[in-house]
Amino acid sequence: MIPPRSDAASSFPARAATAGAAGVAQAFKRALVSQFHPNMLLAVLLPFVIALLGALLLLWLFWTPLTEWLNVQASQWQVVNSFDAWLVGLGLFSIKLYLIPVIAAAILLPISGILGLAIAAVFVMPLVLRHVGAREYAGVSRQGRNATAYSVWNAIWVSGVFAVGWVLTLPFWLVPPMAVLLSIFWWAFAFSRMLRVDAIVEHASPEERRMLLERHNTGFWIIGLICSLLNLLPPAWVILPVYSGLVYAHYGLEALRRLRQERVIEAQP
Repeated sequence: MIPPRSDAASSFPARAATAGAAGVAQAFKRALVSQFHPNMLLAVLLPFVIALLGALLLLWLFWTPLTEWLNVQASQWQVVNSFDAWLVGLGLFSIKLYLIPVIAAAILLPISGILGLAIAAVFVMPLVLRHVGAREYAGVSRQGRNATAYSVWNAIWVSGVFAVGWVLTLPFWLVPPMAVLLSIFWWAFAFSRMLRVDAIVEHASPEERRMLLERHNTGFWIIGLICSLLNLLPPAWVILPVYSGLVYAHYGLEALRRLRQERVIEAQP
């Protein structure tokens, strides 16, 4: 009787590996189906409205002081001043008239975007988990502890690192193609580090959470990278906070289900 048990247990790492690339593809397919459910279509509105209101509030409060500060700073940028003087001398236009608003928008709009993602992670993800959990993962019991507090803290620190990192790396945008690469990196960081936790925090015990984040770190980052690439398309901004949450929920809960199946097999006499 020992050999069959050994074969089943030894085959499980290969089965668990399907939660890698194949698991990512499966999660995106399942999330697409889930997204068209009426409850999830309504859930799209909350983070989108929060991000929109956040953008308007940030622009109203900080646009003028930020652009004034950037104008002062730009006056000390010798390269910009020389290029601006050259353009004006040719009778064209002043680059500062366009550069300052672009930089200000590049600072304020992503901050409103990360606010919308944080709202989705803390307030919408529980709705997502109840939706997919009841339909496709009913057998995955909830064993998480302090889920809300952990989710809020995770959203705060990820948002803080994103905002600071985004602003500090803005000067590198002047070096092609760093603007695109940095944007992709920071949004991949935000999606991965924020939503992977919220996808499993209610169901996985602390030990299971640690194992899943370690075992499937690459898969979580691949999902974040794909979502970050989709984020380059403005129309995707409307549904991406909820859709990305659905993808992470399907991927994380499927990985948790496989982990528990693995433990059951290993525990068999």
